[in-house]
Amino acid sequence: MLLRCDPSEAYRRVDFDARVSGATSRQLVDLCLEQVAGSVGRAIHASGRGDNGAKSAALTRAIAALTALQMGVDADAPTGQALLQLYASARTTILDSVLAFNPAGLTQIRQDFIEIRMAMLGAAPAS
Repeated sequence: MLLRCDPSEAYRRVDFDARVSGATSRQLVDLCLEQVAGSVGRAIHASGRGDNGAKSAALTRAIAALTALQMGVDADAPTGQALLQLYASARTTILDSVLAFNPAGLTQIRQDFIEIRMAMLGAAPAS
């Protein structure tokens, strides 16, 4: 099955599966944040090269990571509603970019998720 894929996608999939196996909830959140930022970045890059297939695959991956993040939010937590609103807004922008690509909006989403990830990693307890 992996032979029919782009080799870089096959390696990315193996890396992803290995990182998910045995990960803590904090590590899974970090992985999803990384996937959103990385996938949006790949979509922007693919759009610049005119590769609609890669752009679509990257946007789909970003939506999947956002879905996982949304499912894991405790709406009653102090930041729960703010996170749900952020994720919903990002989802709308990404889905809208399927039909009318919005590189500026996607660049902002990418930056936001990088900043959230960096803040979370900075707050991580020492291990």
